[in-house]
Amino acid sequence: MSNNKEKLFTEFQAPTTQEWLDKIQVDLKGADFNKRLVWRTNEGFNVQPFYRREDVVKLKTPDALPGEFPFVRGNKKDSNVWYVRQNILAEDAAAANAKALDILNKGIDSLGFRIPGSKLSAEFIATLLKDIECEYIEVNFQTCAKHTLQLVELLKAYFEEKGYKKENLVGSVCFDPIEKMLMKGKDVTPLLDTAREVVEALKDYPQFRCISVNSESLNNSGAYIVQELAYALSWGNEYMQLLTEAGVDADLAAKKIKFNMGVSENYFMELAKFRAARLLWAQIVKQYEPKCDCAGQMIVNATTSRYNQTVFDSYVNLLRSQTEAMSATLAGIHSLVVTPFDVPYEQPTDFSERIARNQQLLLKEECHFGQVVDPGAGSYYIEHLTNSLAAEAWKIFLQVEEEGGFLAAVKEGKIQDIINETNKKRHADAAKRKEFILGTNQFPNFTEKSEGKQGLEGCKKCCSGEEPAFKSIEATRLAADFEELRIHTEKTKVPTAFMLTIGNLAMRQARAQFSCNFLACAGYKVMDNLGFKTVEEGVDAALEAGADIVVLCSSDDEYVEYAIPAYQYLNGRAMFVVAGAPACMDDLKAAGIENFIHVRCNVLETLKEYNAKLGI
Repeated sequence: MSNNKEKLFTEFQAPTTQEWLDKIQVDLKGADFNKRLVWRTNEGFNVQPFYRREDVVKLKTPDALPGEFPFVRGNKKDSNVWYVRQNILAEDAAAANAKALDILNKGIDSLGFRIPGSKLSAEFIATLLKDIECEYIEVNFQTCAKHTLQLVELLKAYFEEKGYKKENLVGSVCFDPIEKMLMKGKDVTPLLDTAREVVEALKDYPQFRCISVNSESLNNSGAYIVQELAYALSWGNEYMQLLTEAGVDADLAAKKIKFNMGVSENYFMELAKFRAARLLWAQIVKQYEPKCDCAGQMIVNATTSRYNQTVFDSYVNLLRSQTEAMSATLAGIHSLVVTPFDVPYEQPTDFSERIARNQQLLLKEECHFGQVVDPGAGSYYIEHLTNSLAAEAWKIFLQVEEEGGFLAAVKEGKIQDIINETNKKRHADAAKRKEFILGTNQFPNFTEKSEGKQGLEGCKKCCSGEEPAFKSIEATRLAADFEELRIHTEKTKVPTAFMLTIGNLAMRQARAQFSCNFLACAGYKVMDNLGFKTVEEGVDAALEAGADIVVLCSSDDEYVEYAIPAYQYLNGRAMFVVAGAPACMDDLKAAGIENFIHVRCNVLETLKEYNAKLGI
């Protein structure tokens, strides 16, 4: 037997980057490489169609180790296990306790309780946590910011009464006055002075965090990934400055901050976001000169986004949240909440909550996502995204700091203006289908009815009824405009749109499919057809079917022949629409044809215009 050890593929010569580019240019047949294949992200950098080792050898991230500074590869060295969390609204302590005990037997190992401040008492906490072994799971609590210190003292008393070891308790209390300033516009700056007391009260609980950065609010308001990342870092740095200036030790301050971040649908970009977040946060904390590098570990609870969820075709929300959950868990987050698919239109049901739990359990138990540390490490693409996101986020972070810091920017309304403008732009992009919402502005379910479902948008007013002191962020789901239009159509009058298909087979079928998808976005009843020999035959069939809209579907060249005769024969008995933007459009407009639908249309505004013309 030969002892020679051959290396695989040594007989093949590795192609150079230029050889790859030359081959691609041949396949492009003269088309511009940058326009066709290079992706310009919302985050402000370009993504190439392929990457090679030479693109990442100069980066520092691939050289990092799991569990070691700067923690880009995660906080753990031996696993990627995360806490499976579910949040519970605890208005009734006994009911919340019963629900918690039930879901603890169904795979949950992290509980999040939201408690009204008016309910807080020793008896309430004892009832809420009855029979829950807090040393063996993660427990998280949130109440009104002005009651947070009271909540902390009640929890400490309960933990001591139960004899729990302080070092064994894992969890958090959410104290984040800045979020209320951002989302409600309320001036709660006096509450910031409480931060030091909250931290000092929990200083002997090493795994219990109490100062929160709730950047998931930005995610759910439409923020781009780089915006959430940069502002979360600046937000956290604001709390670090506040605490250390108040005399809190830098190590303690950093170890008491927890990040609650959102996860949007951009799979690889979100994966890279959490890696970049840990990298940058470790560097920020290091500037405060902590005694231990471990102080720079970023603890993140991730929550899948509500911003891209939809009322119509709501089971698609499961696909959205599943890919989001994959991004977050592969990125090495501390805990995860999967938002139930029915949140946009109702209080989550037992069924939707069970599915949300199982989405995580599938990843953890069946896909073994918890067993491999930083599986994205070494991927040329992911390393590039991590580095590029970090670079762009750092620019925004530095700009905020140079202008006085995050709190000052919030008071001046700068952050609110930027996020609101981003949200406005994303809604405009969705209206033009530059941003797809599957099942809403693209490929809607033609036969689906709302069945009483109505979008539930979050409260935008200050709970106290006071006049806001600052600007606030207007959080509106991306699909809300289309849903409002479709539900209005359904409740008022559902018009019938008839596809008059004629001429070139391929073009008429393609344009009929496009038109059906276009018009069904407003809830119109669409009727496709195999084709007609003459426009007169098609118009007669449309009128017999009770059509309110007749859509002529053919090729651009054939519209010269078919469009005007069809329009004249219809003679105002229904709305006439031409599918496409043919070269002869001006001639058709001169003949009286007003309506054209094509890829450059603003879908939402066009459908609103059609509703107005139809008296809907």
